[in-house]
Amino acid sequence: MTDRELDAAGIDDPALRAAYRHCRALNARHGKTYFLATRLLPVEHRPAVHALYGFARWADDIVDSLDPALGTGRRLEALTRLSTALETGLREGYARQPVVAALAHTARRYGIEHAHFHDFMTAMRSDLTVTDYPTYADLRGYMHGSAAVIGLQMLPVLGTVVPRQEAAPHAAALGIAFQLSNFLRDVGEDLDRGRVYLPADLLAGHGVDRELLRWSRDSGRHDRRITAALREFEALTRGVYRQAAPGLGMLHPRSRPCIRTAFVLYGGILDAVRRDGYAVLHRRAAVPRRHRAVVAADGLTRVAFARLRARGAGYPTLSVAPSPRPAAAPAAPTRPVPEETV
Repeated sequence: MTDRELDAAGIDDPALRAAYRHCRALNARHGKTYFLATRLLPVEHRPAVHALYGFARWADDIVDSLDPALGTGRRLEALTRLSTALETGLREGYARQPVVAALAHTARRYGIEHAHFHDFMTAMRSDLTVTDYPTYADLRGYMHGSAAVIGLQMLPVLGTVVPRQEAAPHAAALGIAFQLSNFLRDVGEDLDRGRVYLPADLLAGHGVDRELLRWSRDSGRHDRRITAALREFEALTRGVYRQAAPGLGMLHPRSRPCIRTAFVLYGGILDAVRRDGYAVLHRRAAVPRRHRAVVAADGLTRVAFARLRARGAGYPTLSVAPSPRPAAAPAAPTRPVPEETV
């Protein structure tokens, strides 16, 4: 987290500043696509986004680690400790762990519903035991907590020009669209973790099951039935993007370039998978660096226009609430607590 971002957000407590920097580092290391888009937000709103995504990334890392020494029991213990820290942080407004400290501060500052965080943790725990989904409806149930609530958490930070409840379904759909894109890209990696996120009935409609996916992954060979199933999943995902698209215009003008950029870049994952012949069981499709640069440059142009248009149209300022102070204890230690201790 840069001093400029923290100063603009009015975050002056040294320990809390360190907590937000920790979240920013997590996003820069793991979430390159969204980290790039976040740089298009007004500077004073970036710390909050890093806190929300940093927390989500931390929990996701506990679940998705490929370390063979971390069995289900140890992962559950880590998630339980994180849930306990979260409950305390949301209730009291501070926490010792840096990521939780930044999240609790952001949640209080923007009035984000605590239920969104609880639903997210429920989805993370289910990843420890649920390894596949019979239908798309079952998958959507999981994605409410793993993805839709992320979009809902973001709305108070991004601001809207319509009542928030009107924009909420589109924000939830966008979170789901982003995750479906990741599911398609990461079929092989998820299979190595013992999970198949593509609905079983969609796969079965093309004569595909887990065993065939495993054969393709292990042998490096392609199968037209798998390609057909992946193509259908891509079409399903594009449909969710269409559901999300109207929400872009409902956001505050100064937030739109960021979310539009993320919309285009995550959608580009689908294009990359298609160009690569749906070879997601054998290698990870990537959005070309040149395309990322072009989209980012377009976003910067849109930021400049958005500032002018927002002034001319008389939109209210995208404001930041006063930074709440911890009630009784520092928000975080001056030295970040290692992630493994939570």
